Amino acid sequence: MKTKAHATNTMALTICAAAGLALVGCAAAPQKDAKWGYTGDRGAERWGQLDPAFADCDDGREQSPIDIPAGTHAHSPDIVFNYRASALRIGNNGHAIKANYDAGSSISVEGKTYTLLQFHLHALSEHTFAGEHSDMEIHFVHQSADGEYAVVGVMLDRGAENAAYEPVRAHAPKKPGRAKTIHGVTINAIDMLPTDRSYYRYDGSFTTPPCTEGVKWFVMATPVELSGAQISAFEAIYSGNYRPVQPMNGRAFH
Repeated sequence: MKTKAHATNTMALTICAAAGLALVGCAAAPQKDAKWGYTGDRGAERWGQLDPAFADCDDGREQSPIDIPAGTHAHSPDIVFNYRASALRIGNNGHAIKANYDAGSSISVEGKTYTLLQFHLHALSEHTFAGEHSDMEIHFVHQSADGEYAVVGVMLDRGAENAAYEPVRAHAPKKPGRAKTIHGVTINAIDMLPTDRSYYRYDGSFTTPPCTEGVKWFVMATPVELSGAQISAFEAIYSGNYRPVQPMNGRAFH
């Protein structure tokens, strides 16, 4: 799949990837020249007008997130997750809670390996199912050796308390700042996934500026539960940090 990013975007993304700052974290670079947000005159509907580097936000034809219609066939659970435990290195980049992941974890899809760089959280969910949001969504961001991005999205719904997410909730910074290592605390992304790993697959983009296309999306069909208290704790830091769904423009699910 051909990436439609401008050369300047590609260079910035490469630098960010090297630092383990993909997607939401990567937005910090152009943010210095054109701050963006989710509402008002710098909200999602105006991202493409804030900076020439954000042109794909307006002009792209394969943008994310999307709505997944009722009756869409879920792909069989054939992603190989090679996740290991990681130290918790968590920060607040001014748009989301984000945790950078230790080297050594990856997914394999159709013989290609993508290294796990980080995960971050949105509330409400960015993807919708038959027009309905989940309470939250977590994105696990990966990159292959040749620079291609793949993101695993998991819906988070109110339900039972989830021990795998508790360290993230407990140490999520309320104010923006660089990621810090929480000494003595580890997490394992494998425990943050649903047991049923069937998924919806499509070609899309970053969901934050610069909205670069050429991203492979794997959206889990089954949500994960967090307690009401856990959801509320995340919402108290960021609520409404989601981009509205984008047109499919003839795309198909794989």
